[in-house]
This record gives sequence, structure tokens and C-alpha cells, in this order.
Amino acid sequence: MTEKTSPKLEWTDLDQRAVDTVRVLAMDAVEKVGNGHPGTAMSLAPAAYLLFQKVMRHNPADAHWAGRDRFVLSAGHSSLTLYIQLYLAGFGLELDDLKSLRTWGSKTPGHPEYAHTKGVETTTGPLGQGVGNAVGMAMAARRERGLLDPDAPKGEGLFDHHIYVIASDGDLEEGVSGEASSLAGHQKLGNLTVIYDANKISIEDDTDIAFSEDVAARYAAYGWHTQDVDWTNGGTGYEEDVQALYDAIQAAEAVTDKPSFIRLHTIIGWPAPNKQNTGKIHGSALGADEVAATKKVLGWDPEQSFQVADDVIAHTRQALDRGKALQDDWDVRYDAWRSANPERAALLDRLSKRELPAGWKDALPSWEADAKGVATRAASGEVLTKLSPELPELWGGSADLAGSNNTTPKGQPSFIPPEYSTKEFQGDEYGRVLHFGIREHAMGSVLNGITLHGLTRPYGGTFLVFSDYMRPAVRLAALMKLPVTYVWTHDSIGLGEDGPTHQPVEHLSALRAIPGLDVVRPGDANETAAAWAAILEHTDRPAGLALTRQNVPTFPRGTDGFATTENVKKGGYTLLDTDGTPDVVLIATGSELQLAVEARETLAGEGVKARVVSMVSREWFDEQDDAYRESVIPAGVRARVSVEAGIAQSWHDIVGDAGRSVSLEHYGASAAYQTLYDEFGITAGAVVQAAKDSIAAAAQISGPGVPPKRAAAGPVGPADAN
Repeated sequence: MTEKTSPKLEWTDLDQRAVDTVRVLAMDAVEKVGNGHPGTAMSLAPAAYLLFQKVMRHNPADAHWAGRDRFVLSAGHSSLTLYIQLYLAGFGLELDDLKSLRTWGSKTPGHPEYAHTKGVETTTGPLGQGVGNAVGMAMAARRERGLLDPDAPKGEGLFDHHIYVIASDGDLEEGVSGEASSLAGHQKLGNLTVIYDANKISIEDDTDIAFSEDVAARYAAYGWHTQDVDWTNGGTGYEEDVQALYDAIQAAEAVTDKPSFIRLHTIIGWPAPNKQNTGKIHGSALGADEVAATKKVLGWDPEQSFQVADDVIAHTRQALDRGKALQDDWDVRYDAWRSANPERAALLDRLSKRELPAGWKDALPSWEADAKGVATRAASGEVLTKLSPELPELWGGSADLAGSNNTTPKGQPSFIPPEYSTKEFQGDEYGRVLHFGIREHAMGSVLNGITLHGLTRPYGGTFLVFSDYMRPAVRLAALMKLPVTYVWTHDSIGLGEDGPTHQPVEHLSALRAIPGLDVVRPGDANETAAAWAAILEHTDRPAGLALTRQNVPTFPRGTDGFATTENVKKGGYTLLDTDGTPDVVLIATGSELQLAVEARETLAGEGVKARVVSMVSREWFDEQDDAYRESVIPAGVRARVSVEAGIAQSWHDIVGDAGRSVSLEHYGASAAYQTLYDEFGITAGAVVQAAKDSIAAAAQISGPGVPPKRAAAGPVGPADAN
């Protein structure tokens, strides 16, 4: 921990007029579209302006500058808090963009969207997620420092920077922020500062109705450095003491061994004379009369809208000059660093492009054919162990299930303050094995933040059934097209004795319903290695690996009629074929692939020609061209059977009008997994009977064949196409 004296803040009349301009623009933008959240943008105008104009190191002309500080508006409903600062500082938004708030095709959607608006570091809106993202960014900054500049004195490294967050009451009511903040305190993330807007108003008005705890005390218990700045003066009078907030921010930056929490007491909607401090100003337009009255309080012309004085915008756009000077100075240090560290510079170049090193696939393990086989979770763990020396950007861990998820590469240190090393896990602040604790939701949002930070590829593990705890963060990863990898093990009733609370049934189909998420369920060890390879080659979407607890056979490859794994990356491929056109196509995933293989042999003995298709990923298969899809599942073969130990909801469009599904349409039970498969009728015999039923049904249908349908592709709508 270091100490420094806070300098006197330079705050001029132009700065104050700029802040009042923010309030007016917030009112006018919401009034024009007729809906939105003006109140917080009005009362936080001084705080947001202070950060963007006086505190943060950034260059509006280069929103991706590696040396920049990061800003996360966790209170994403108050998107104008961010948009107006981006406009004033010169990030690329202009007045017309504010006038287009929340309208089709605008750069200013209702909630900030990553990769849609320049200067937006993450998509926020679902409350609490931004706090988790920011924790991930702070963790990523430390890991990246370890990769690129580990020997620099603390606070003086080329890549050292700070992450700032504005959070609301709602953010801190959501459990995900508590999980993530607990983790941040444990990790001693001194590069993270959260400013909590304690205005005590939400949609249902006064938060006393549901939220009464001492939030700062809670954060102190998490291990955060906490401060209070009270602009309400205990309710005796309102004074926007910007110097006090500035001093608190400077004090927070001086604390390098704890994250910092600043509770800022404000009055929402200040200085609206009638609607300030009410739920009405939180989430709806003020109305023409209240807008006019507020403009009069501020000394503004109530007849004017979107009024920005020339000297105000000229003043705030000086952020461009300051940013250029900061980056120019940084570039001198950067050039010196590159000259002194050519190998690390080459690594930075590769990571910045999300490229993989030459020959990296040579490290992938392979397995010989073995009827006893290996669990795909164990195969995944072996992949991580083999790839770790080749891919320093690949790091991750588990929500307290490392031994079950096989997410710990052998011989790799943990990412922890060294004093928290244990007998089982030793590490340091630059390690690569993550320990999320039993915090699945935070794990999801932290993984998003790590990925958003820019250079590394994180993964996180838990049981597939607990993907439910992560779902909001998984959905946001898909929306943002982030290459996050989820290692979801114990993927069916095959986990056995733990019973229905832990046995996923609906989860595979539910996850496939998330647009932009690749659900990947390999059927043996070699498919698992090939699946990891395909996932790592994708840089534009998240993927969830569904892996078995139980051993599954390792099939021969390139011999005895079995295909190699070269087409795993295409999602579905013919594992075993038959002579001529098949009578039926058996389409299986994961641990049920062995049932399709066994059923094929039985059917062959009865004179029925069956093709076995391993459908590793529906999403990857849907991306293939018509010719390839036809070569795997011919339209003319109406007899099809899907085999998966879960609900059949995501298979109807594949099996078609004569198809059958061997599936599980109810919860499981507590018993040995072999017993469960037999009792619930998920057997090779059931596949044989389903094949016969499908063949009979197909014979009753005339007309042209039906190709397997594609799911709707892509995570975003047409408004985002540009």
C-alpha cells in the first residue's frame, strides 16, 4: 500500500456548465424518444464528468489503446450517463446520436452495447453484471501484466491501469455483484474502484421498502477499502462537492492491496424541482413542464432543446488533445519495452490478433481405441495440461469443482495472492489456475470481463446442471460474441447417484436455445481434443463443452470403418457408414454415441443399413453448406433417430417428419448410472426399436425428402448488422 497526497482539483465555470449541459441533454434525449432513464444521468453528471475529463487515462481518438483505463457503467439503464460523456470527450458520438436515443439503428441503444458504440467496454443492463465484468477486467489486467511486464514496479508498469465502475442500488442488490465483489476482495484487486450511487431510489420508489443494509460495511467485510462521500449532508442540504469525490478517488488509487468502494450519496434527478428523489424520474421521461422548470433552475432557456454552447464543447473536446499527449508519451515507453522484450512483444502481437501459435495442435493428446475408454471430462483435463505450455493465454478454473471438472492443468500455479496458497494449490498473483469458489454466476460475468479486457482466453467449469446459475452471463457472452469457454461436466443422468437435483435433463436444449452459443458434446476422448481445437479457433462466440462423468469407449479412428476426427469441427459427421444409401440415420451425441454404434451393429445383423452420425455441435453443423449437410443426413432418408440423454426438444427439426428420438422427458433418480439408463430406456435396444419405427413411418410418407432444418443463426438482430 502506498500513500499520495491528492492534488487540488481544477474545476472551472466551464466545467460546471458542461455538467449542467449533461443534465439538459439527459432530459431532452429521454423526452424526445418518450422513454428512458433520465434521473441518474442528471444526478451523476458531475461524477461521470469528473471521471472522463479529470481522472481517467484514455484517448478518445483510440478507444482500444492498450494503456487506457477502463470504465464500466454497471447501471446500464442509465446509458445516457455514458453516452453523453462519450459525446463530450469526442469518442465519436455526436448530438444527432443523442437525439436518436433508443431508436432503430442508432449508436445509442437503450442499454450500452459492446462493439456497437465506440467507447463502450461492455454490454450492461442486467443489473450486477457490470460489477462482475469489472472484476474480470481487473483480474485480466494482473494476469496480462504477468505475461508482458511482470518485473516493473507496481503502478509503473507499461500496462498498469485502473478499472472504474459506476454501480446503482439495483446492481448491489443483485447477488451476482456480491459474489464477484467477494472474489475481488479475496484477490486484493487494487486496480479496481467502484463508485456506488446511493440514491435510495429504484422503480418502486424508496429502496427502504426492500434494501436497508449497510452496503459499505458489507464491502468492508469483503476486504475492500471503503469511503463515504455525502452530497446530501445527511439530508440537511444538497451540495455537489466534486472535490470531495475527487479526493476519494485519489485515495482509492493510492490503496494498491485492496479494491476500493466509494459510496456516493446523491439525490436522483437533481435539480428537477418536483420529481427529484422519486421513482418517477428513475425510469420515465420528466414531462415537458418538469423539463422546462428544471431548465429554469439551471438558468437554461426552456424553449431550447439539445442546447450545447460552443465554448462548452470546445472545452470538453480538449480530452482529445490530452489523450493524444498521454498516448504519445506511452508510445515512447512502449517502443523501449518492445526493444528490450522482443519475445514478450511478439506474444503481445499474437494475443492482440487472437491468433494461435504455429504448430500448437501438435501438443494435443490422442488416445488409442479402448472399449473401457475414458470420461470426456478427463480427456478435457488432459487437453488443458498439454496445451498450457503452448498457449499462455489459456487460463481458467472451476467453481470449487476442479477435481470433478478436471479444469486444473498439471503443474500450473494458481492465480491468487501468495499468502492464500494452500496445501493443495500453490500460486502467486500472476498464476493461471482460477478459483472462483462456489460462485457460478460471478464466474460467468468475470469470464466475460476477462475476455473483454482483450488478450486472454478464459474458461470456467462447473456441473452442467449449474449452468442455470450462470445463464444471464452466458447469454451476455453470446450477445457480445465473446470467446469464453464453459467446461460443463456431469452432463446427464450418467452422473448417477447424486440424483435428480444434479442430473441435467432440459439443459442441453435450453442452452441450444441461446442464439450465438455453441453447445459442444463430444462422444469420446479424441472428439474432445478435436472439439477443444475447434473452440479455440473460433474467436467470435462462446462455447459450452458438455462432458461426461462416466467413462465412454474410445473409438478406433481411421480404421475398422470409423472416421477420423477431422470433421468434428463441422459439428456433425459420419462416424460409421454402410454400403450404399442407409435405411436409417442414427444421430447421437456424447455418451449416447456408443449406443448408436452398438445399435448399428444389431441392425446390420437384421439386414438394416444404419449410418451413425456423431452430432458434436448442432450450431457448427448448422453453419455448414447444404452439400455437406446432405452428405451427412440425406434429405431422401426420412428414417432418422436422435439419441441423447435429455429432452428431445432440440432434435425435432433434425429428425424430421418420420423421425424418432431416444430421449429423457422427465427428471432422473438416484442410482448407479447403468441402472438409470436401463430403467429409463436409453439403451441400444431402444435405439434399434426407434430405428425400426422410423423406417416404418417413413414408408408411409410420400413426396420429396426433407433435409434437416437449420436453427436461426447469429446472436444479434438486423439493427446491429452494420
